[in-house]
Amino acid sequence: MTQTPHVPSTEPELAGVRNFRDLGGLPAADGRRVRPGVLFRSGHLAHATEEDRRFLDALGLHTVLDFRNAADIELDGPDVELLGVRNVNIPLNDPAHGTEFWKLVRARDLDRLREVLAGTRGADRMCTSYREIITARTAEHGRVLALLADDAVPALMHCAAGKDRAGLSIAVTLLALGVPREAIEADYLESNAPHRRYRMRRPQAAEPPEITELLSPMFEARAEYLAAAFAVIEETWGTADRYLAEGLGVTTAVRERLRQRLLTE
Repeated sequence: MTQTPHVPSTEPELAGVRNFRDLGGLPAADGRRVRPGVLFRSGHLAHATEEDRRFLDALGLHTVLDFRNAADIELDGPDVELLGVRNVNIPLNDPAHGTEFWKLVRARDLDRLREVLAGTRGADRMCTSYREIITARTAEHGRVLALLADDAVPALMHCAAGKDRAGLSIAVTLLALGVPREAIEADYLESNAPHRRYRMRRPQAAEPPEITELLSPMFEARAEYLAAAFAVIEETWGTADRYLAEGLGVTTAVRERLRQRLLTE
């Protein structure tokens, strides 16, 4: 009988930062676990309140890894400044990629949304995006793991919602730490909690139910999306170990340093 993977369930509910959590406690290689207080994930920090900022400062972060592109930062704003923290921006998609689509989403044009998202099109779009990030952003993910293995921890990873680009970067990191896929998926799906959902700025108005339904694939964490990422790793590299070594250029020594920094003894 398969045991339910341990997923940390306690975290502060920050007022201006969505989807925050500590990855500490997840099971990893050789019976070890991810060390509490060294690896965090969240949505963007642009709207952090003063109380949020004090909490984040108290984490003693060394590095914040921001996976947003220039268009995302223009939309939501830059991250708030945290004491003594190095901010590293590693865009995981091109600003022009999907710009027209997201303009359409913000406009809530029902007829056009039906054309591009009806049926399985929305979910298919997300699966394609996940696959593309895995295959096209190997250099970026290799850099993330090298930074973490070097001197970047404690680290916080985020994108806009903390669900997709940050979700994949966390998944890649957890793979390198030997975290089982079912535990990676369980943490990923935590992004569906109501208090974690990304809120797109828009006029205060009731959303027609059909628009909410059409957009739901874009704002949900679904197991099929992460499965698409894992599938393309297997299709392209065969195994996670070959993906890390050949795709990302992560050496055995880097993986060992990564585990020393992020896992319990």
